[in-house]
Amino acid sequence: MTLTISPPPPAAHRATRPKPGASSPTELAGAPPRKGASPHTKRAGTPPKTGASRRARRGRRGCRHDPLGHYIDSEGRPRHVVALPGAAGSVLVVDRDAVTLGDCRLVAHLAADEPPENAALVCGGYLHDPEGRWCRRVTPEDLELAPFAEIEQIALEAGAAPGASGLSDRQGRAYRLGLWPVRLSIAELRWCRRPADREADRSEPVSMREAIASLESYEPVRTLTLRALALHREDPAVSTTVLRLERERIEASRIVLNRGLRQAALAATASQELTMSEIAVRCGRIRLDSRGNASGETSWLARRLGLAAEGRQNVPTPWIHSDVLALIARHGLGISPREVELG
Repeated sequence: MTLTISPPPPAAHRATRPKPGASSPTELAGAPPRKGASPHTKRAGTPPKTGASRRARRGRRGCRHDPLGHYIDSEGRPRHVVALPGAAGSVLVVDRDAVTLGDCRLVAHLAADEPPENAALVCGGYLHDPEGRWCRRVTPEDLELAPFAEIEQIALEAGAAPGASGLSDRQGRAYRLGLWPVRLSIAELRWCRRPADREADRSEPVSMREAIASLESYEPVRTLTLRALALHREDPAVSTTVLRLERERIEASRIVLNRGLRQAALAATASQELTMSEIAVRCGRIRLDSRGNASGETSWLARRLGLAAEGRQNVPTPWIHSDVLALIARHGLGISPREVELG
């Protein structure tokens, strides 16, 4: 979901009442702004009203023009917020004049895979913040481009699988960057995960670290995150605080992915150059059986490589401390840690 906010445009002539049915996408983008100050200013006597969730669902799936909410602007003119169809199944949340259906302002651009309730959540936050009703006119490009189209192109160039879902893990769950609505606050730029069941109409926010762990790769998550933070650096309608902190923690952490090390260890054992027990012995992890015979602590090695789960865990961890990675690489496998570190 992409929110774009900009200062109000200069004064211009007020739009005239269109002919019946004149709310087509082309006319929406071409409607001139109404005369006067910003169309999104303080309420004047009439409190904003948000529509029911049933209308929000209809607006998301069928993109009906039933208002999600309405209010009276500072000049006493009625305005309402509606959900209109956009490119690639996306939805445009638009604030427009309730009488002329002109002076259309873009409140939010929701991606096709976002929950239908997001339109109502965005509208509710928008109407409850009369001081912040500043948004730009709808343009022809808004009607032709899908949200985060530029970011998804970067994903393709970085090796991500094509498609609206963006990135997928081994369980088939899809990951993508998007705006997660927060009640009574501006939306947050977050990584979101959708279940493998494509029919399920739900998603959840996850940390950048969790997305990297599920994909067992830093890229293209790192590149997409950096680019998204840059795109929304000056956007007052998008909160990047959480994602920025998550990125900083990933960059500073000494806990790294173990996939490269695991692949090197499995390759060594497959070629019969080494056994798991020999690798563990080289790392100083030795155990004695009841007869005093020494062998390598393979269970410790399997947990560090992500081949076995830690105690009380159901799945192996994809992480390893960089010092332990260096120990296993240098002493256990006889290679440089840089050969198995994932960039």
